[in-house]
Amino acid sequence: MFEISVEKDFDAAHFLRGYRGKCEALHGHRFKVIVSVYAEKLDGIGMGYDFSLLKQQLGIVLDKFDHTCLNDLPLFKKNNPSSENIAVAIFKEMLKKLKNAPVTLRSVEVWESPQNHVIYRPD
Repeated sequence: MFEISVEKDFDAAHFLRGYRGKCEALHGHRFKVIVSVYAEKLDGIGMGYDFSLLKQQLGIVLDKFDHTCLNDLPLFKKNNPSSENIAVAIFKEMLKKLKNAPVTLRSVEVWESPQNHVIYRPD
């Protein structure tokens, strides 16, 4: 089994409703996102999945988030745009992109700073 990962980032603002602390105020991040897929076998040229294609698919998903206030997006009207919920939202969108791909989506990591990140892996 092969695990294939790509990384992209996006810039966005958000605030956490109901939170008591600095994150309740509007603030921004350069979010780093890492998507990992599993390939059970290699194709005819020895690849599990094309890095370029996976990065392109992730870019299409992240374009919806880039340079927005995440709280204004329909995805986050009811749920806070926490890193956890962002990871779930990206995972669901990537599932659609990879529907007919010869790989299985494994995880989505969302880093909101160099020290803080979450990994969503629906085990």
